[in-house]
Parts: sequence; structure tokens; C-alpha cells
Amino acid sequence: MSALTAALYGALAVYLGGWFFGLWVGNFALVLFLLSFVTGLFWLAERFHFQPARLRAAAALESQHVARRAELNKLGITQVDGDLVQARAAVLAQPWWLDWTAGLFPVIAAVFLLRSFLFEPFKIPSGSMVPTLLVGDLILVNKFEYGVRLPVVHTKVMANGDPQRGDVVVFRYPPDPRLDYIKRVVGVPGDEIVYAAQKLTVNGQAVPLQALGEFYDEDSLRYSPQFSEKLGAVEHRILVDPKRPSYFGGQTPRFPGAENCRYAVEGLTCKVPAGHYFVMGDNRDNSQDSRYWGFVPDENLVGRAFFIWMNFGSFGRIGSFR
Repeated sequence: MSALTAALYGALAVYLGGWFFGLWVGNFALVLFLLSFVTGLFWLAERFHFQPARLRAAAALESQHVARRAELNKLGITQVDGDLVQARAAVLAQPWWLDWTAGLFPVIAAVFLLRSFLFEPFKIPSGSMVPTLLVGDLILVNKFEYGVRLPVVHTKVMANGDPQRGDVVVFRYPPDPRLDYIKRVVGVPGDEIVYAAQKLTVNGQAVPLQALGEFYDEDSLRYSPQFSEKLGAVEHRILVDPKRPSYFGGQTPRFPGAENCRYAVEGLTCKVPAGHYFVMGDNRDNSQDSRYWGFVPDENLVGRAFFIWMNFGSFGRIGSFR
């Protein structure tokens, strides 16, 4: 069993190492599920087999010790070699391979359930959501606001709510669902989205913009025009250069539902199909989003981002956001 445990953790180390160095795309939910399953088997084996066996061995040791003392007392020998307490502790001690499997099961299972159904942490890897979210922000995502989904297979088992315009959502990237993306919802099912001349229009109504002055991006070391945008009840900041053309000329993007979109040199018009969402980054000129790869299906939703719990470069960023 010790060799099996060492092999399991060795395989885990290889998988995580390859993931860290970019050799393959990892699936942390699957890793947690497998760890919970395997350590759960060890926990059951410990609970119903190994621990009772150690208790029986300890009881037998005590019985032997009592019998030996009785025999020696008959011979008039009162001094007995050996420490029963120390010997009993050695018999009851949990071997390392059980300590690193059954002993970790409650913690791993709790993390798996918490991450799968309540809140999941993510790290912002790119600047597509600047100025709302910066590179290095560690955020929390509400996993149950858009319905309860089974982990790993992502099947929705209970409806709860739907994304609203202005929500910042994490979703599985439609062209490659192994990757998680984060954007802002600008169009819900049935909406007509127009993005032309660097301006957003929803259902024929121009989304209100208010100039806020320039924003200095410490990662790109440059200033960008900053605006306040209001989508429904949500007011947030965006970066967009009004002088930069919204160019969608050349080859029209191809993606599921592309027939709902019309592309032109000056911009695009899209009708959001049922069960899908149109998302964009707040850094409008530096975001690969629905304008380029299409709509986000409801089944790809992970949850709503709502809180920055850490940024090691700027502790002042900790807090909630909209």
C-alpha cells in the first residue's frame, strides 16, 4: 500500500508539474474529484479495516502484557521489562501512507465541495478586464448564482438565476472549454448588440458613456482614455480609444451562431440567440471576446465574479466590485 500511495502522489506531481510548465492544460476540478475519490477509499479502508485491526492488535498486546505479569508474579518477579504505553502507541500509530491519504480526505473533500458548489478562486491572467480587474488580481466566483451544476461534467441540476447585463462572469472558453475566461455580459438572449465607431448599442439604445480622464496602466506603461459605462443598473469603467476604428473587415469570423451576426468595416451587429450571452472585456481595444469568437452558451457558465480577495502587488485592491 505504501508503494501504491507513493505512485499515486508521484503521478500527481508529474501532472501538476506539466500543467505548471505549460506542457498541457490542467483540469483542477477533475484533480480534486479524483483526489477526493481515492482518499475517500483510503478513509473507508482506515475506518472499517486498518484502524479496527490496530485496535485489536493493541488489545491483544495488553492482554499478553497482563498475562505475562500474572505469570511472573507467580514466580515472585515484580519487575517487568518493556513499556506498555510506548508499545501500544507504536501499534496504534497510523502509517505514513494512511496519514497522507485517509488523513487528508476530510480537507480535500471539503475543498472540493466548497469549490464546486459555492465559491471558486481564479487569478486574472491578462489585461482584458482593465480597469475593473488587473493582472494578478485573485478573485472569488459565486458558483450557485446561475444554478447548481455538477462538478467535472458541468451539468446544471438546479436553476437559480441568469446572468444580467453588466455582470462579470467566468465561463469555459467556447473554442476550447478547457480554458476559463472572464468578461462582462453586455447582451442577454434576445438582445440586438451593435458595436460600431467604438460605441455599444443594446436594442437600439446607446449605452451611456461619461469621460473620466486617462487611466495609467502599470503593466503596459501607457495612458488610455477611460469612460464610465452604464449597462442596466451596473455602472463600471471601461478603456476605449474613440479615435481607433472598430475594424471588422476581411474574413468574417466563423463560430456557432455566426449567422446571427453581420460584420462590416465600421463594426458589427449581432442578435443574441436563446440560451447564449454576448460578452466583452472592459479593455475594449485589447480584448478577444464575443466580437471575435462568438456567443457564450449557458452550459459554459461557471459563475459570477464578485470579490478580489488578494493582489500581492497591491493589497488595497482587496474588496468587492461590480
